[in-house]
Amino acid sequence: MPAPTPWPVLQEAARLREAGSTDAEVAQQLGICVNTIRRWRRRIRREELTSAPGRTGSAPCPRCEGGALDESAYAHLLGWYLGDGHIALARGTSRLLAIYNDDRYPALNEEVEASIRAVKPGTSVWRRRLKGCSAISASWHHWPCVFPQHGEGRKHDRPIVLEPWQQEIVDEHPGRLLRGLFHSDGCRVQNWAVGANGQRYEGYPRYLFSNASTDIIGICCAALDRLGAAHTHPRRDVVSVARRASVALLDEHVGPKS
Repeated sequence: MPAPTPWPVLQEAARLREAGSTDAEVAQQLGICVNTIRRWRRRIRREELTSAPGRTGSAPCPRCEGGALDESAYAHLLGWYLGDGHIALARGTSRLLAIYNDDRYPALNEEVEASIRAVKPGTSVWRRRLKGCSAISASWHHWPCVFPQHGEGRKHDRPIVLEPWQQEIVDEHPGRLLRGLFHSDGCRVQNWAVGANGQRYEGYPRYLFSNASTDIIGICCAALDRLGAAHTHPRRDVVSVARRASVALLDEHVGPKS
């Protein structure tokens, strides 16, 4: 599905049409489908719209409407989206962001919801109970703007590359991104070993992150490097953080699930 046309562009289309341009001329000048011009022109006139429909009192999109963006919350939500989130078509032209989390960690549900509200102030967030987990959701037709990695199919079957503006945010808030990544597709575990006498000995803690997408694995590793946390690859789809100083660093920024 194509991304929704930004409201300022639609306003400009209405202005050009009122100035005497035909729908075809406006479409050519703005690079928009002529049917979109006609549909929105009729709706603007019919409903006397002066702002984007369905968004009264809502914050504008930070990408196509110049709105503000809580970058710390966005980095956290991006980590969750890359790990256990997706965007689907909702009613009309709206898009539905859904983040999935294990019901054993209710505090994380609250945290995800807080980040969604910070990224899109004034939004309604709801939860749908599934088998063993909850889907934390919010609708907004600008979700594809703020998460341009959205696309058809599973993430590991298509390229996942951060846009330059996203990379700047991740570089500034690597710990927040890692918190979202590790809490969605990772864990903090306690190593253990069995001695010669058959007794089990508790070892040291470490963090593991697993994802089938090599691109997302790369994004995780780059954030770990930015944070200064040493890591290894036990398998192609697994990142391990086991050195004591690096585990302590992730304890500060990520911590165990709760």
